[in-house]
Amino acid sequence: LHTAYRRQRQMCIRDRYMIGLIMVASSSMPIAERIFDNPFHFIVRHMIYIILSLGVAGLTLQIPMHRWHEYSSKLLLMGIVLLVIVLVVGRNVNGSTRWIAIGPITIQAAEPAKLFFFCYLSAYLVRRRDEVMENVKGFAKPLVVFGVLSGLLLMQPDLGTIIVMFVTTFGLLFLAGAKLWQFIAISGVGIALLSMLAYFSPYRWARVTGFLDPWKDPFGSGYQLTQSLMAYGRGETFGQGLGNSVQKLEYLPEAHTDFVMAVLAEEMGFIGISVILLLSMTLVFKALLLGRKAVNQEKYFEGFFAYAIGIWFCFQAAVNIGASAGIVPTKGLTMPLISYGGSSMIIMTMSVAVLIRIDHEIRLQSIQATSRATGTHKSTKKKASKVKKTKLIEGGND
Repeated sequence: LHTAYRRQRQMCIRDRYMIGLIMVASSSMPIAERIFDNPFHFIVRHMIYIILSLGVAGLTLQIPMHRWHEYSSKLLLMGIVLLVIVLVVGRNVNGSTRWIAIGPITIQAAEPAKLFFFCYLSAYLVRRRDEVMENVKGFAKPLVVFGVLSGLLLMQPDLGTIIVMFVTTFGLLFLAGAKLWQFIAISGVGIALLSMLAYFSPYRWARVTGFLDPWKDPFGSGYQLTQSLMAYGRGETFGQGLGNSVQKLEYLPEAHTDFVMAVLAEEMGFIGISVILLLSMTLVFKALLLGRKAVNQEKYFEGFFAYAIGIWFCFQAAVNIGASAGIVPTKGLTMPLISYGGSSMIIMTMSVAVLIRIDHEIRLQSIQATSRATGTHKSTKKKASKVKKTKLIEGGND
């Protein structure tokens, strides 16, 4: 593959891997030493996840996009099966059943389910784009599939993943050409249902009220957020320096997973957070531009898939940083390619690999089109030259 292809792959993955590895190392040592008597426990596992992710990315890069399109329905079915299996034999952690244990490996079923659903939705919009643009029926059909997935996710429970899928689904439907009134009406219904789910579930409502005023109960429902806010406050502009966080010393729960950005803010300050936001925005911006480029070249499946991945990355990163900074309620979502977590790391890397594969196929198509145009031009010129030569010979004979 050409140089631009390799350069983009390195830019998308390398920097985030390095920052993630450094921050997981910094934030996980205290808890790893207490629980496993080995401060490097999570670091080693994180490095293994990175190696596995790179291997999966290498395999994903070899899969043509038409294969994703062809098997989109089967992939969706696989995602649904994983969500059913996790409810039957899944491991329960902190009151949630989200992980399937296979020996030393644990798989968070919701992560591949998200990617496979977005793949299916992209393929659906290619098949039924006119129907989506013209009537409510075409707009509502993918929402039925979303409803099935949401029901399975609620049984875990995992409201955070549902919200990510909800936002990505509606963003993609809007970009695909759904009418504004349909979008607003069904979005309103969806927001109302999500609000009801939060209100009628005591622990979810406690999260919402705790987010609104965490200092009201700083040692109860607001404990995690108040500790996170202290980390942000201590970081100021330039941070306390790498390794100098106080909150990671088991004051802040989940410091190496969902709240790794709070530790980064404490150690690297506003500058560090700004760099992460810039890197995330770059990836999202490139994904959306790639989607538009693919759609303009009438590669609609590739375009919609790139749009979906871009929206997904953008919203999940925004929620993760927003939750740790007290802007939105805590949702238990990882920071893409930075937080500790094998399933998230592998699936996010696979998604980036899909973007690179789309870019490669678009570039290859452009090169082939240019080559054909050049060949046609040369052939026409050659024929014209032959005709002219024949006429000259005929004139000489006369």
